[in-house]
Amino acid sequence: MKQTVQVIRILCIGFACLFASQSYAAELPDAKTIQAAVDKAYKDYKTLAEGANADYIPALAKVDPNLYGIALVTADGKLYKAGDLATEVSIQSISKVFTMAKVINESGVNSIYDNMGVDATGQVFNSIVAIEQNQGAEMNPLVNPGAIATTSMVKGGDGKAVWDSILNYYSDFAGRQLSVLDDIYQSEAATNQRNQALAMLMKAYGHIEGNALEATDIYTRQCSVGVNAKDLAVMAATLANGGKNPISGKTLVKAEDVPEILAVMATAGLYDDAGKWLYKTGLPAKSGVGGGIIAVSPGKFGVAVISPPLDPAGNSVRAQKAIADISNALGGNPYQIIPH
Repeated sequence: MKQTVQVIRILCIGFACLFASQSYAAELPDAKTIQAAVDKAYKDYKTLAEGANADYIPALAKVDPNLYGIALVTADGKLYKAGDLATEVSIQSISKVFTMAKVINESGVNSIYDNMGVDATGQVFNSIVAIEQNQGAEMNPLVNPGAIATTSMVKGGDGKAVWDSILNYYSDFAGRQLSVLDDIYQSEAATNQRNQALAMLMKAYGHIEGNALEATDIYTRQCSVGVNAKDLAVMAATLANGGKNPISGKTLVKAEDVPEILAVMATAGLYDDAGKWLYKTGLPAKSGVGGGIIAVSPGKFGVAVISPPLDPAGNSVRAQKAIADISNALGGNPYQIIPH
């Protein structure tokens, strides 16, 4: 545990230093180069036929597997795009980042740390074993048990107030009013018995104070919010810009709290392959089984790709390849240092 805490602290300090460096943010190439990188990634992977839609939620299996859109938004609000930016998919686990951000914004960075922790569990995202190993502690907000517990921590007088607060917060991140895709919600709600069990275990161990099943239902709704590639890119760019939406100008997270959010994304954002992703790209990121992935280059840009076919770990195949290529072309890896 002490070693993990030290790693998180080092990551947080590193990202804080990057945010403080204006020269780092100024290193982005010109607009033509950025658009060319986005266009090339779209062209290179448009015909890729790898992976398969998630099917454990029946409605996800019906989503068009050919859907493919890329959006990149810089920290100063410029948009670069290719492919489908209109079609919405369900946000799924990407929502966990923004509920975590909300709780941190409401209750401080220690609220998450003290309740369920910030460790990568080493188990699958919906593991019961991960709960039992440490009685719901030493977890993180980006796996299902920790995510449901995080949702239960959002402030509000009742379930409706909590839900309205979450949806409005997501909408502020995206810069437009978002809504739930009802077919996805109904499909998930009919098949979320395991999440209900995870929530009850987390309550049994004291990590959920209120109604665990209500928290599960709200969590199911948040995963069913519809987003397109531009929405996700703006949400990611808000984190890249230190918590301030670069288009609306609205501050949604205190800048000093963003490094901790990015640190959890870096260590636990892509399910079982989070370490592989960080090793290859250095980018804090989060995937969702709806086919989206967001990634953040601190001080530079947020990038999002939507493409439903997933690899065995549950991450979009096209999105991983496209984001990695774009970041490499633009020097997005925050750990990549040019010697003096």
